Amino acid sequence: MFADRVQRARQQFADRNPGSRRYYDEARQFMPGGHTRTVLTHAPFPLNFVAGEGATLTDVDGHQYIDLLGDYTAGLLGHSEHRVIDAVTAALNTNVSVGGVHPAEARLARLMCERFGLDRVRFTNSGTEANLMAISTALMATNRKKLMVFHGGYHGGVLYFASGAAPWNAPYDFVVAPYNDLPGALALIEEHGSELAAVVMEAMLGSGGCVPADGYFVRGVATAARAAGALFVADEVMTSRHGRRGLMNLLGVQPDITTYGKYIGGGFSFGAFGGSAEFLDLYDTSPEGGRSWSISHAGTFNNNVATMTAGGVVLGEVFSADLAEAHTERGNEFRENVAAVLARHKAPVSVSGFGSMMSLHGLRTAPTTPVEAMERDNALNELLFLGLLERGVYIATRGMMNVGLAHTDEQLATALDRLDDLLGELDELMS
Repeated sequence: MFADRVQRARQQFADRNPGSRRYYDEARQFMPGGHTRTVLTHAPFPLNFVAGEGATLTDVDGHQYIDLLGDYTAGLLGHSEHRVIDAVTAALNTNVSVGGVHPAEARLARLMCERFGLDRVRFTNSGTEANLMAISTALMATNRKKLMVFHGGYHGGVLYFASGAAPWNAPYDFVVAPYNDLPGALALIEEHGSELAAVVMEAMLGSGGCVPADGYFVRGVATAARAAGALFVADEVMTSRHGRRGLMNLLGVQPDITTYGKYIGGGFSFGAFGGSAEFLDLYDTSPEGGRSWSISHAGTFNNNVATMTAGGVVLGEVFSADLAEAHTERGNEFRENVAAVLARHKAPVSVSGFGSMMSLHGLRTAPTTPVEAMERDNALNELLFLGLLERGVYIATRGMMNVGLAHTDEQLATALDRLDDLLGELDELMS
């Protein structure tokens, strides 16, 4: 039913966006697929954005969109947050690439430790790097080789488990457990426990469809991992925006190591891993550390001036713990409003998520596992994406939507109205 309509929707998209098509064709001469970020791929070609302000984006053809994607959670602050831009500009007028330490690095470290309840923290350039370093920490701390991850998980470009371990993943020894299935996960921990260095988990599957973890599941896995002598590593690259200290804290778990990324960089490349001094101090190479051995952690831009300055403004001024708590509730309210719109229509569409992160699914009932999420009607999901674009609302091709700080109540109401209009059109297809 919906598949027949997809080709028409794609053609309408192409007809509206000749400028983006031209840029796509030119870019493909120099970049495979026309860009360097696989998630942006969709038929017939991706939009080319040339400007952003607040919660709006403008493409090369002059169309304006309410940005409900928020760069896959990295764009929490919206576009052109001038408190961040002004601070970074001032810093770069003084220092750019120092090849040494500078005050902004320690300031951001202090803010992160205080905000998220960490003993120590180290910086990287991305969430992928942060997860790789967290894994390295676990391997060295335990002198073990196996890692438990979860079906549907995503921890970076080389740590991808949408349908089991991807063949291009980093060559670790992975055990892939079922997500939100405590008996299944515990059975694997019992089987492999003496060899497990770490259990790595997202508090909510991001790439896997905004499927939140059940608190009982998380607490049970964390307890079993530690009992087996493994570290419990939480990937909060996306979900640290929730509540005062991140989603794991709301679920009642304090991980051994937590990884961070996305919005904390204020639009600049950012990653971090932090947690217990017992494990993070394995990186202490100072004379005062008194260690006979340590883990080396290099990276020219780990403490780059722009990111360190931006992160200090984000956590120190723009996104306080109080605001994070309020924003989580605002996101929950918007998701409930989305669900109310969906309930008025015939099309089998549901919404899952937590706080300000959510995803639309071509399913009658919201998924609670990644297996259920993959059963969605992909043609229907594509019609939702293209139909909202046509109506001036930008979301992810897979249905992800993220409420940002820059969204006004009017913009969110407009997005709901346009979703309502699109679903009304889809209802007619089902009549």
